[in-house]
Amino acid sequence: MPVDVRLADVVRMRKVHACGGWEWNVVRLGADIGLVCRTCNRRVLLPRRQFERGLKAFVERAPAAAASPEAVE
Repeated sequence: MPVDVRLADVVRMRKVHACGGWEWNVVRLGADIGLVCRTCNRRVLLPRRQFERGLKAFVERAPAAAASPEAVE
């Protein structure tokens, strides 16, 4: 079962980024997950499977209403 990831979530990954940052903002969802480093603003795109294996914890969760496209009207 896939992990429930929402746009605007803040996640902590298992490995540190080259800049020294641990936390990432989720900016894209789908088969690939788009992340932006909160320290250096570098953008990366990870396959969902690689993202789920590297995910350590959710630092902040976005509201559930923001995740569903029907709620944005």
